[in-house]
Amino acid sequence: MRPYHHISIVECGEPLVEIPLQLFAVELPHPYAKLGAIYGEYSPYYLRQSVVENLIQAQNYLELLRPHWRIQIFDGYRPVNVQQFMVDYSFATALTERGLIEAELSPNQRQEIWEAVYQIWAVPSMDEKTPPPHSTGAAVDVTLVDDAGQVVNMGSPIDELSERSHPDYYANHHHPDAKQYHAHRQLLNDVMLKAGFQRNPREWWHFCFGDQMWAWLNNQANPANNFTARYGRIF
Repeated sequence: MRPYHHISIVECGEPLVEIPLQLFAVELPHPYAKLGAIYGEYSPYYLRQSVVENLIQAQNYLELLRPHWRIQIFDGYRPVNVQQFMVDYSFATALTERGLIEAELSPNQRQEIWEAVYQIWAVPSMDEKTPPPHSTGAAVDVTLVDDAGQVVNMGSPIDELSERSHPDYYANHHHPDAKQYHAHRQLLNDVMLKAGFQRNPREWWHFCFGDQMWAWLNNQANPANNFTARYGRIF
């Protein structure tokens, strides 16, 4: 259980709408689709209507600070079957990186790898009270593209299973480019927070609005708050 799973969900019924991709940068075909993930009625470039409106606001804020820069949409809506696909893919990738074979894993090795996977990936739960954030259409994974059309270096790739994914990893790091990496992450965070989003404490790229994590983070920031989630799982 994640700490935000105790947050109540009061579904508002707001529809998923297509992200106006012409306003943003985007990777096509979608990275998970290239791996073989199968999406249904909605592509990963859909989000709840208010989330899309806030994302446009964030792009406008970015434009004021860095003319001709773009927010790049990496991933938006993600049905639970795709969540399961990516959890399984990440487990298999972790095995390969460690030079291990699943059939030969000790219980401790298996536990260590699953713990690493679930540091990044939410459990693909079908329980209506514990939906994976992306399955609600209220979470979005983003990065930045500069005025030359190049993806900005954040110091680690999206979805990496390591401590480098933590938003403040480079805040006081000895890496020669640490200050630049941290400044880029802070710029992304600043424009997203100004538009009403909250950032996942474990992932520099993951932002949410209106889901359980968003409500929990708002309540953590101000104990006087009593936010509930307005978006539950779509399918």
